[in-house]
Amino acid sequence: MEKTKVIAVVGPTASGKTALAIRLAKALGGEVISADSMQIYKGMDIATAKPSLTEQDGVPHHLIDFLDPETPYSVAQYVADAAACISDIVSRGRVPIVAGGTGLYVDSLLGGIDFGFVPDNGEMRRKLKEKLEKQGAASLLEELRQVDPETASLLHENNQGRIIRALEVYYLTGETIAEQKRKSREKGSAYDALYIGIDYADREKLYERIDRRVDRMVEAGLLAEAERYLSLGEETTAKQAIGYKELKPYFKGECTLDEALANLKKETRHYAKRQMTWFRRNQDIFRVYPDADPEFAEKAVARAEEFIGADAPQ
Repeated sequence: MEKTKVIAVVGPTASGKTALAIRLAKALGGEVISADSMQIYKGMDIATAKPSLTEQDGVPHHLIDFLDPETPYSVAQYVADAAACISDIVSRGRVPIVAGGTGLYVDSLLGGIDFGFVPDNGEMRRKLKEKLEKQGAASLLEELRQVDPETASLLHENNQGRIIRALEVYYLTGETIAEQKRKSREKGSAYDALYIGIDYADREKLYERIDRRVDRMVEAGLLAEAERYLSLGEETTAKQAIGYKELKPYFKGECTLDEALANLKKETRHYAKRQMTWFRRNQDIFRVYPDADPEFAEKAVARAEEFIGADAPQ
């Protein structure tokens, strides 16, 4: 069966993925499917750098701003929802462009990972959450490392939901998520994907972009947005978003605003490093360097046009 061609624009936070995805969409007659695990939530606009209607520039965007922050959302749900979006876009003669920095979302979707076999168990999850509250995320991540070191190596302590899910899958099925992914990949993917990765020859240039973005977020009202979402229930995903949890000590009077923002910039840089590490494992990515090549966008468009070829909308 002929595979569906999909373009994926990936890279670290603040690297320029949204702008490049829109540039590609306009050149190819495409639509953008977000692959950001936080932009899915309603109202979380500033901290997640969700593209405004003006920034979207008339290009249809999918899977952003459609869930309440209290609603849990899994990788399996993303894969199903994104696959439905791809089918719809292709059925209308358009080109699907997946864009975002949540590597697990992108790779699970385009790698053909089948999550249909993964069960849910409320009692098991409740016990793991209780353990998280009593022992902390570092302890739970170490527990995962003992049974599934491959998955644990890809996660940070802040990925509490994914740590719990990985342990839940192992204890319920006797298999690790890593092993189940390998079995799933043997079935193959329905997609022929071109990954276009934004990278920086000088990492300090990316960090400067991150610092400027945080400053702009503050000017745009980040503090009010963060205070609003931090007031939500304990189980909300919003509290794990970078841009909210780093401001919590400031709201509690435990540090100054300057100290909180400095920590926010530091944590965002660390997140960007983890994203770069994730995507650099993929040797098939067509990489572009905005800081070293003024024609990086033109080269990305040319490569995408070559990839789509005769399938491009007229």
